[in-house]
Amino acid sequence: MSTDQAARNKAVFGRLHDAVNTGDMEIVSKTIDEIVDPDVLFHAPVPMGTTGAQALKQVWEVLFRAFPDLRVDVEDTIAEGDKVVFRNTVTGTHRGEYRDLAPTGRSVRYGEIFIIRFADGRIVEIRGVVDVQAQLRQLGAVPGGPE
Repeated sequence: MSTDQAARNKAVFGRLHDAVNTGDMEIVSKTIDEIVDPDVLFHAPVPMGTTGAQALKQVWEVLFRAFPDLRVDVEDTIAEGDKVVFRNTVTGTHRGEYRDLAPTGRSVRYGEIFIIRFADGRIVEIRGVVDVQAQLRQLGAVPGGPE
């Protein structure tokens, strides 16, 4: 894959990142429709009853309800072949129900890494590793208490 293609793939995912940081679900949903294949393979530690782009939209709906001030900061980006890898830091304040946990008002800060695979300029597969343990510990939902 050319350097130009890697740059284009990074820019495509950058559009989703920018949409997410607006905090506006309508913008996120529209961006997903534009850049994500409807049948995207989505692998991440989130319990979902749906698949494809709908699963991705559902993840963001859940996160925005729980953490209305959610912010995702990209720490590292690596592109090679048809894949782009992003290492992110996520922050937010728990103001809505999340994983059956009533709002705590606590702040969270946790890391995640996503490997995004592209085909024909669209996202066709997402593999994510999210530090859910740190997130839940900070919310007081698992032993160890807030970090």
